[in-house]
Amino acid sequence: MKKANVLTMATLSLLIGGCTTTGNFNIPENSELYIYNRAEPVEVQDNGDVTTRPFFWTAAGIPPGGGIPYRLEQNGQVIKQGRLRTKFRVVSAFWPPFAAIYWPMGFNSDITYDLVNDTQE
Repeated sequence: MKKANVLTMATLSLLIGGCTTTGNFNIPENSELYIYNRAEPVEVQDNGDVTTRPFFWTAAGIPPGGGIPYRLEQNGQVIKQGRLRTKFRVVSAFWPPFAAIYWPMGFNSDITYDLVNDTQE
């Protein structure tokens, strides 16, 4: 019985983890963060975490030429825009063929995207 529960939990974790990517952000107060030209801003948690759908191959690369496009807005005005570093999502290799085709790129969970001081370390 315990092996079945562990297997079920592992499967659920893979399913949930395979459909999202999480990054840690520092953004200016009273601003909204838009990622990957999506129509709605992402929700930035109090601890700075942002969880969203993964990204297509067009988000691959290193800024300034590659990466995930973003923009910061305050009161409907764009105050900053640029690109974010990405990381290949290993979990996408286990979701053939769709994840490897459509969702291979995600946030780099090993860094903080500091959009106040313009660092991605």
